[in-house]
Amino acid sequence: MTTAHAFIATSLDGFIARPDGDIDWLLQRDDPTEDHGYAAFIADKDAIVMGRGTYEKVLTMGPWAYDLPVTVLSTQLANTPVPDALKGKVRFSDLLPGALMQALARENVGRIYVDGGKVVQSFLREGLIADIVVTTVPVLIGAGRSLFGALSDDVDLQLIDSQRFASGLVQSTYRVVA
Repeated sequence: MTTAHAFIATSLDGFIARPDGDIDWLLQRDDPTEDHGYAAFIADKDAIVMGRGTYEKVLTMGPWAYDLPVTVLSTQLANTPVPDALKGKVRFSDLLPGALMQALARENVGRIYVDGGKVVQSFLREGLIADIVVTTVPVLIGAGRSLFGALSDDVDLQLIDSQRFASGLVQSTYRVVA
């Protein structure tokens, strides 16, 4: 069975990026001496699914940072070639989240990391997220791209763990209650 898991940071007012996609407010607060658990989180994942916006942002941040295969969900990119440097590492898809999960299951992918606001939202709307780790950064940015968009129904969450870091970040892990 394929399961989807999210690990994402947000400002205290609920934004994952500024309106233009900038995440300077997050990068400025990254303390390399603190272990926020990303390595442990990604260690048991088989693949990554991200949206076009996240993919395009990652491309601006230096060398490709992912060892796992990445699927970029994008209707705009779906019929375009993957850049040569990323062949075998990235693929583009326009499948809906449920159909993508089924396709990944057929490939024996067990656990996927879902990244990017719109992708997390679409997986949540379809009831496909098993758990989510949200790291809250103590900053108000006032406007931007919301982590959680409109939902047709409530999504009940069970708090599994919460911890604070010396930098002021607070990280909470939630299980989605089916």
